[in-house]
Amino acid sequence: MQYLIAFLIGGAICAISQLILDYTECPPAYILVGLVSLGAILNGLGIYEPFQEFAGAGALVPVLGFGSSITSGMISEVKRLGWEGLFTGAFEITGLGLAASIVFSSIVALFRKPYK
Repeated sequence: MQYLIAFLIGGAICAISQLILDYTECPPAYILVGLVSLGAILNGLGIYEPFQEFAGAGALVPVLGFGSSITSGMISEVKRLGWEGLFTGAFEITGLGLAASIVFSSIVALFRKPYK
């Protein structure tokens, strides 16, 4: 049942994003930044964690989860270090994922031709 819930929630997030893209003049970058910001705001308000527990990977995998991860790292580092945690906490949880995406995208770029 958890797989079905994750599929439906993740699909709904993606479908809503696609509808915004199709029916507005909003560029994809704005939608991406909006989803990251929404995830961060919902986590800051304490709403995202219960939603993530219910939806599982359906809430974790889309871009909303990235915004939530950034905020979680910042909140934990602010509790530990004070205001300096605002600057170091953003990469506390997401650093490994960012590093892996940079390395693997660089490897793929070596073997692919750019689009014209």
